[in-house]
Amino acid sequence: MDGRARGALLTAVGLAALLAVGGCGGLSGGDSSEDSAASAPEKAAPAGAAPAEAGGAKAGAGAPDLRVDQRSIIYTGNMRVRVDDVDAAARSAVTAVTAVGGFVGGDERNSTGDNARAELELRVPAARFTAVVEDLAKLGRQERRSIRTEDVTEETVDLDARIITQRARVESGRKLLARASSIGDLVTLEGEVARREADLASLEAKKRRLADLTALSTVTLTLVGSDGDASSEEEKDGTGFLVGLRGGWDAFVTSLGVLLTVLGALLPFAVALGVPVALLVAVLRRRRRRPAPVLSESPPVPAARSAP
Repeated sequence: MDGRARGALLTAVGLAALLAVGGCGGLSGGDSSEDSAASAPEKAAPAGAAPAEAGGAKAGAGAPDLRVDQRSIIYTGNMRVRVDDVDAAARSAVTAVTAVGGFVGGDERNSTGDNARAELELRVPAARFTAVVEDLAKLGRQERRSIRTEDVTEETVDLDARIITQRARVESGRKLLARASSIGDLVTLEGEVARREADLASLEAKKRRLADLTALSTVTLTLVGSDGDASSEEEKDGTGFLVGLRGGWDAFVTSLGVLLTVLGALLPFAVALGVPVALLVAVLRRRRRRPAPVLSESPPVPAARSAP
């Protein structure tokens, strides 16, 4: 083989070796890029945690809603406010309640004398309960406030389930009643259907009562005049000589009133029965006092003499 052929062969071998080295480098570069691409999500995982959590929150959207505004809660308030003018404050309270869609359930007032007093039972929409209570406290000087809540969500859910079940029972009873073939079956099924309908009506009445109490809260507002001493009497501890004397006198007056009431009730019976009894006793006494009749003694009859 001459020199030219040998040089061409060496050149071809060198080019083949060069191409092999370049291919290996490309393969290793591809692996490194894949490794870097695979490691990139791992590094970016903390940043993607929030979307994952958001997705989890969306997945749990079907869970029961336990927010306060989705629960059945009965609000009951009791307030005592001292004002300068009881009638004016009562009118303001009624206006404040009716302005939010409520109404007055009871109104008892005593505007005479120094101990002016008004007691109002106000029905307020549950959503405006807190705001109305704050407005009522601003009518004067608040002396007492008592707020109570009762969660009846479980009772409401239970009533709904029982109503659905009872309606199904009523419907099944009516279907059986329509297919009754004898007088005995007809009478029995009519009684059963009537009983089921009565139970259903009772459950529905309870549901309406709960719905009314949860939709409209109750606030009992007591307004007292500035000159009245009712608050000072309630603020006392209820002990002492004067308190005991007052309590004893009240008990004595009450007992005396009860005794007089009983005597008044018995007096007509005493008159109706006592007069005849008194007349009978008088007649018997007169008969006892009347002297017994004296019988005249007949002269002794001489004994008959025997004949000589």
